[in-house]
Amino acid sequence: MHLVQILLPVYGNDGKPLLQETYGGIRDELVAQFGGLTAFTESPAEGLWTRDDQKTKRDEIIMIEVMVEDVDRSWWAAFRERLQERLKQESVVVRALPMEQI
Repeated sequence: MHLVQILLPVYGNDGKPLLQETYGGIRDELVAQFGGLTAFTESPAEGLWTRDDQKTKRDEIIMIEVMVEDVDRSWWAAFRERLQERLKQESVVVRALPMEQI
């Protein structure tokens, strides 16, 4: 079993709300594909990173989790690319962690 986590920015690069129009479609696609998800949407997390120019960038993000038996890497890579295009982002983090359900 694996836990796939998707980190989605709340705001676009222009500072405007990003997920208002897109979150429902993202959620519906994942539920249709995997039968469910958990979304942490109430208190956006803070993401910080430093680029080559040494300036620290900041994002507010929400996290969506999906439990899957096996990770279909090609499906997830294509999904990540669609998210990047839809959200106009250079990168969207999608990560898979091994897990044990108890």
